[in-house]
Amino acid sequence: MTHSKGPRDDRWYLSLMSPNTKGPQFAWLDPTSIYINSTAFGDLLDDLCAELNPGQIDVVAGLDAMGFVLGAALAARLGRGFLPIRKAGKLCVETDSVSYGNYSGRTQDMEMRTPAFAPGTRVLLVDQWIETGGTMDGAIRLVERQKGTVAGLVAIAVEENDRTARYRETYSVTSAVLPGTPWQADCNAQSLGSFARYAPPRTFPTAGRSPAP
Repeated sequence: MTHSKGPRDDRWYLSLMSPNTKGPQFAWLDPTSIYINSTAFGDLLDDLCAELNPGQIDVVAGLDAMGFVLGAALAARLGRGFLPIRKAGKLCVETDSVSYGNYSGRTQDMEMRTPAFAPGTRVLLVDQWIETGGTMDGAIRLVERQKGTVAGLVAIAVEENDRTARYRETYSVTSAVLPGTPWQADCNAQSLGSFARYAPPRTFPTAGRSPAP
């Protein structure tokens, strides 16, 4: 059975995300099971693109590492180029770098090629998840250092806290998890109700089609 392509507002694909089973040094959930399910991934991209205006975006930048998956897919959908923002030490060209604190509380460095774009370029920043906002803060600083403009922020979910509230006040923020919904409340608590019924086979593509809930 495939998921209906008719009108929908349930964000059904969010229930495919799996809980952390490896301990506190890892993120509290894994959204990658959305990506392997073509119907889920397509619906996720449909929902995000519905809120984005390509005319206000010149380049889509994805944050290392899982922001590459979502960012590159959105860039292709929007007809825009893709810029990777990397963890330090990965690029073989001249770079600019910043330090940031990630979700685990560790300080890391991230970098962007220099020059990456012309001054005034409007850059859409994409990450898989925005929890503490530290990684996104580093990306914003890199873009603005090269005199780019942040065209907006995109993620599957943006947890609600003081830093992310400032993002919503300052930038256009698009997320699959909509503020004010039960999904948002679950994300803030870092425990999805769907974890109780999570089963990997629900996500598996089979016989040339993607299963639906």
